[in-house]
Amino acid sequence: MGLFNLFRGQFIDVIEYPNENPAVLVHRFERFNNEIKYGAKLIVRPGQAAVFVNEGKIADKFGPGTYTLETKNLPILTTLLSLPYNFNSPFKAEVYFIRTTEQLDRKWGTATPVMMRDADFGIVRLRARGNYAYKVSLRDELLTRFVGAQADFTGDAIEGQMKTKVVSACSDALGELKIPALDLAANYTEIGDRVRANLEPDFAALGFELLSFTVESISLPDEVNQAMDKRSSLGALGGVMDQYTRMQAADAMRAAADNPGGAGNMTGMFVGANLGGAINASVQPPQQAPQAVPPPLPAAPAYFAAINGASTGPYTQEQLKAAVLAGQVKADTLVWAQGMSGWQAAGTVPALAPVFAAMPPPLP
Repeated sequence: MGLFNLFRGQFIDVIEYPNENPAVLVHRFERFNNEIKYGAKLIVRPGQAAVFVNEGKIADKFGPGTYTLETKNLPILTTLLSLPYNFNSPFKAEVYFIRTTEQLDRKWGTATPVMMRDADFGIVRLRARGNYAYKVSLRDELLTRFVGAQADFTGDAIEGQMKTKVVSACSDALGELKIPALDLAANYTEIGDRVRANLEPDFAALGFELLSFTVESISLPDEVNQAMDKRSSLGALGGVMDQYTRMQAADAMRAAADNPGGAGNMTGMFVGANLGGAINASVQPPQQAPQAVPPPLPAAPAYFAAINGASTGPYTQEQLKAAVLAGQVKADTLVWAQGMSGWQAAGTVPALAPVFAAMPPPLP
C-alpha cells in the first residue's frame, strides 16, 4: 500500500494557485520533479491566466475556469511532446499563473526637473507627478524577457523601468504640445492623453497593457511663480491705477488749499502731484523709441520760494502757478531762480506776473 502511494504521489492531478499574493504578477506552479497526470484538473480563478511552457517554448494558454487536461485542450503541447491521441501517460511541463487584474494607482514623478522652452519665461524647469494603471497582457514578451526560471515575478521588478519610460514620454509630450507655462494647469487631460499614446507601444513591448495615465500636478520654479504673481497684480491694478493716482493728487491739493500759509502743506501738494506722475509712468506699457529723436527741450527754470521765513523748493513754473491759484503763493512772496540777481516778489517776476493779473482783487 505504501509503495502504491509513493508512485501515486509522483503524479499531479490538480493544478491551481489559490493563495494569490497581490504583489506577484507571475507565479510558477511548484511541480518540481513530479509529472502532470493525464486528465488532471486545471483550476484558473478569476483575475488569473495559466500558461503552459515546454522547454522554454510557450504552448497553451487558459483563461478563468476549470479544465480537464486532455489532448483536445492541449493542442500545442501535444504537438511539442509528440503525444499520441488519447494518451494515458503523464507528462512534464512548466505551468505559470499570471495575474491579469488591474494594477491601480501606481505613482510616478520626475526625480529631476524637466527642461521646457517657454515663450513667456524662456527656459523653465518643471516637476510633474501623477499615477497610472496597467495589467499583464497575455502576450509572450513578459515570460520570455523577464520571468525566465523565476518562481515569482513581482511588479517591483519592472515598475522602475516603467517609471523611467514615463518620465521620458512626459518630456516628449510637453515638447510636442508646446503649451505655455501659464496654461499648463488647464491642460492636464490633454497632456495625460498624449503621454499615454506615447507609452502604449513601450508597455506592450514589455508585455503589459497601459490602462490609464493621469497627470496630477505640474509645478513651476519659485522664480516663475513670483513672476506670474507680479504679472497678475499689475494686470489687476492697471485699469484703476490712473484714477487712483489722480484722486490722491486732487486730495493733496484740496488739503493744501484748506490750510494756507503752511510750507509743509505746499510741499505735500507738490509731492502728491509728483508721486501721481511717477506711478502713472510706472504702470504705462513701455513704448518703442521713435526712429528720429528730436533735440532735448530747454530746461525749465527751477524756483525757490520763501515761505514762513524758510526757503522751499525747487518748484517748476507750473507748480508755482498752481500754488498761486491755491493761495499758497502771493504777489509779495519772495521767489528766486537761476539767472535772477536776487530774491524778488513773485508778482514782479515776468513769468508769474500774468497769473496774479488774472486773479480778482480781494473782497472788501
